[in-house]
Amino acid sequence: MEPENIKLNYNSGNVLSATIHRIGILALGSHLENHGPALPIDTDAKISSYLALKASNRTGAKFLGIVYAATEHPYIRHGIHIKPRELVDKHLKPILECAKRSLQIQKVLIVNGHGGNMPIKKYLDKVAEEIGIKIKLNNRIIEIEGPHAGSGELSIGLVLGIADPKRLQECQNIEKYPEIGMIGFKEARERDKKIDEAARQLENEGISADPTLGRSLLEEALKSIIEDIKKLDESPPP
Repeated sequence: MEPENIKLNYNSGNVLSATIHRIGILALGSHLENHGPALPIDTDAKISSYLALKASNRTGAKFLGIVYAATEHPYIRHGIHIKPRELVDKHLKPILECAKRSLQIQKVLIVNGHGGNMPIKKYLDKVAEEIGIKIKLNNRIIEIEGPHAGSGELSIGLVLGIADPKRLQECQNIEKYPEIGMIGFKEARERDKKIDEAARQLENEGISADPTLGRSLLEEALKSIIEDIKKLDESPPP
């Protein structure tokens, strides 16, 4: 609670409205998975954090940081992940509870930068009910960036400064880096049609890194995130 002798200026700064402070924006990615030779193992975490912070700056929604864990389908073996329920109960839920208690957050937008996190979606309604907040999941960046560690992520990596331009040529070495496009992940391709389609796309088109593409993808994702924040701001409290 605010001390009685302090009145916070909720309408100060670059904010959409005075009520925007009731909205929190939280990044969700993955810190420990291979992305080929030119991108770091925490690529998804860095992309989602960038988008969440940028959207926070543009709207005034409170930036809540990032969840320090991720989940993945068991047949995709390119990193170290935990089970969906553990991610929700031991990592996500405590952050949301603290945000409500300490910051009076009523609504939260989760910016997801890792496709393997999608299984948590089925738990979010229950978590929201238990805590007494609204939760919305934005997956736009993973919907548009294309194959894992492919041209889209490489292009974004160049824009953010997390990709090593000197190692771009090495990305053609699928035998050494089978996680690129998941081309070398036979079981994953057999079990998941979308993964196989993405792998085939990369096999047919090859890999290239283009900063113009990277900036376009980031701006499209930001536009979607900001629209979700506006809708949350206009919606009634839980």
